[in-house]
Amino acid sequence: MANYQFSLQLFTLREEAEKDFLKTLEKVSILGYQGVEFAGYGGLTASRLKKELDRLGLKASSSHVPIAMLENELDKVIQYQQIIGSRHIACPVLPADRRSKEDYYELIPILNDIGQKCHEAGITLSYHNHDFELIDLDNGKKPLELLLDETNPEWVKAEFDVYWLTKAGEDPVQWLKRYEGRTPLVHLKDMTTDGEMFFAELGTGGVNLDGVLNQGEQSNVEWFVVEQDRSRRSPLESVEISMNYLKDKQLIKI
Repeated sequence: MANYQFSLQLFTLREEAEKDFLKTLEKVSILGYQGVEFAGYGGLTASRLKKELDRLGLKASSSHVPIAMLENELDKVIQYQQIIGSRHIACPVLPADRRSKEDYYELIPILNDIGQKCHEAGITLSYHNHDFELIDLDNGKKPLELLLDETNPEWVKAEFDVYWLTKAGEDPVQWLKRYEGRTPLVHLKDMTTDGEMFFAELGTGGVNLDGVLNQGEQSNVEWFVVEQDRSRRSPLESVEISMNYLKDKQLIKI
């Protein structure tokens, strides 16, 4: 396998981060993650955050930024990314009131416009999926297909979430192959094999992680981002189990 980079989506440790943001970053570094994907910045200025990342030996792999902020505060968002060294922005989730067929069609030029401005600033915009974008519209097209097929591939990329793809009955490897070269970020997650299909630590569930990782090089994946939305144990314990899986696979040097 290629020499991938692995980061942690800080939403996984949101309760810890709310109590002590910098201490949480330090714990992520100690566990062996090479970077972090942000979902908020702990109230820190960009220059302060960059200083702390450098101190801890962490990279800013990417940032999840709500669509409303991308629409209304894009210049500020881009400037913050440039200072912290993040080259990737992901639109994390659409609000529930923006998920109709008409909404998706209206979103296409919006994503193109945001993506073009990001591209001109040296930053890549990616769209992160859940399972609701995989439910067929009345024209037989899945929203995720629509958004990717109708936007400019140079300006709008994808951050495929392999948990949500799998939960929706899709094969994440086939999606990576279909959109090869357009997936700089991948959310690496696992799912329990029981009827609940709950979020699971890497290597403990049924997601085809080997297939995803094997496809990553051909798909030009830059960062695999570990995330566990919810955990049945301490979130810190969960992300350590996932890190140990990556180390056992010899994907991260010990």
